[in-house]
Order: sequence, then structure tokens, then C-alpha cells
Amino acid sequence: MAILITGISGFVGRNLQSYLIKYSKEEISDLDLRTRWLEKIKTDTNTIVHLAGKAHDLLNSSHPDEYYKINFDLTCKVYDAFLKSNAKCFIFVSSVKAVADRIEGTLDETITPHPETHYGKSKLMAEEYIMQQPLPKGKNFYILRPCMIHGPGNKGNLNLLYRFIQRGIPYPLAAFDNKRSFLSVENLCFVIKEIISSNKVPSGIYHIADDEALSTNELITLLARSLGKNPKLWIISKSIIRKLAWIGDKLRLPLNSERLNKLTENYIVSNEKIKKVLLLELPIQSSEGIIITANSFNNG
Repeated sequence: MAILITGISGFVGRNLQSYLIKYSKEEISDLDLRTRWLEKIKTDTNTIVHLAGKAHDLLNSSHPDEYYKINFDLTCKVYDAFLKSNAKCFIFVSSVKAVADRIEGTLDETITPHPETHYGKSKLMAEEYIMQQPLPKGKNFYILRPCMIHGPGNKGNLNLLYRFIQRGIPYPLAAFDNKRSFLSVENLCFVIKEIISSNKVPSGIYHIADDEALSTNELITLLARSLGKNPKLWIISKSIIRKLAWIGDKLRLPLNSERLNKLTENYIVSNEKIKKVLLLELPIQSSEGIIITANSFNNG
């Protein structure tokens, strides 16, 4: 029986493929949605992991229709094919942004979604479509909402922070006191593998995050430690920083309001539901995962 993965060439897909090859006995195969993929689903398939999607564009240069065509329409087509196939398990990797871009307290599965971006809205529409379809007996669906994923091969905000620290540039946002959740890609791969191999996980929505939330100052300290450096944390007026981010919005600079929010906001995600049903602890702790990611930057 095969595990078909869409988006296998992406950051998460590459890591998941390697992880499942190492820890799973099932055949791992790419479900390339640019080819005659419907025929492939009709073969001896047990699980479909749907990773392919339109990622959140921090520069807001993407047309809104792109999110809905890829994150919603395409997901609906893949899920419809799953329902008609002999496959038993469908895993859709959504995002916590399908729930909220800003939160108070801790984000868990009981919070009513209210996404603000086209990215989040398109992901939520796909989730709702999956939940609205009658589920044939013997089949299960799992909607996973990861928070910020990082790991080897990641080219996002952590990589940008790492390069600044590597060059000895001080971190100027130390005045912001925050906590946010991160997710090591290995922990995400672990959860997906356990869902596939278990027959006891009920269909539904699950938030995925590392156990401990970290402040950005703690993150900077860990990244500096991976380089053998002392962290350079500058405490600059928050109002000045916000003004600079506003300028970044206009000129499309690396520091813009959205990136500033990502770096300084509180965004704590609970992983208690998935841990409770799996009855397992995640293999990688938050700080350990950050060091693994940082070391991959250094070796890349």
C-alpha cells in the first residue's frame, strides 16, 4: 500500500518523504498534480497527504485568486478523488492562520475561526469543504493546523534572522516582550507518521506545535549560540520600530509591518489535543529544534 504526497518537492514534503522512508514500511510516492494524477489515486493507495498549496506571501504581491484556486479548489478536487478511491486516510496540512492571524491567550481547536488574509480564508474554506462531505465508512480525514514550521531546508524568517546574527548585526526588537509557538518539521513528520500508523485517531482538526513557546529574544539567543556568539539585543523604542516597519510596507523592505508582527506578537498554540489522542510525547523540544534548524543554515 502506498502513501501519496502532494507538494513533495516543497520544504515540508522533502522532509516528510525522508522521514517516512526512514520510519515507515509503506511505499512513498509523489502525487504530482500537474500530471494525470487521478489515475494514480485509483491504484493501490492507503494514504494521501495533501501538502501542495499556495504559501502566504509576506510581500502581498500575489493575486487573491491564486490562493482560492490552489488552496481551496485544488484541495476539493484531491479530496473528492480520495472519497471515490480505496484510500483510507486523508491528511490535509492546513495552517493556524485558517483560525486567526492574531490571538489572545492560547489557540486551541475550540476557537471559532476568523482569518483575515486570503491565505487563511482559502485554507479555512478547504477545511470546511472536507468536513461537510459525507465520510464513507472505513475512511478518515485529518486536518492539521501547524504553526510556524522550521527545519533543514527552510528559507523563511528564521533564516533571515540567522543571517543578521551571522553578520554581527544587533537585533533591534528586544523591547518587544512576546511568546510564540514554533514547530520543528521533525515533530510535524512524527505526528503525520503516527496518524498513518495508528487506527485510533478520530477524524477531525488538530493543532500542531512544539511543546514550549519561545520569545523572539530567546530565539535570537539560541541562534547566536549555534554560531558560538553572544546575542546582541538592542532595546529601541517600539514606536520608532513601528514607524520603520510602516516605511518598509511602502518600499517593500525586509522589515515590514507583517514581518514585525510575526517577530514580536504573542501567538501560542496548544498541542494538547493531538498529544492526548496519540498518547505520545513529541520527540524534539522547542529549543533543540531551533538549534537543529540553525545548524542546517550553517551547513547549507
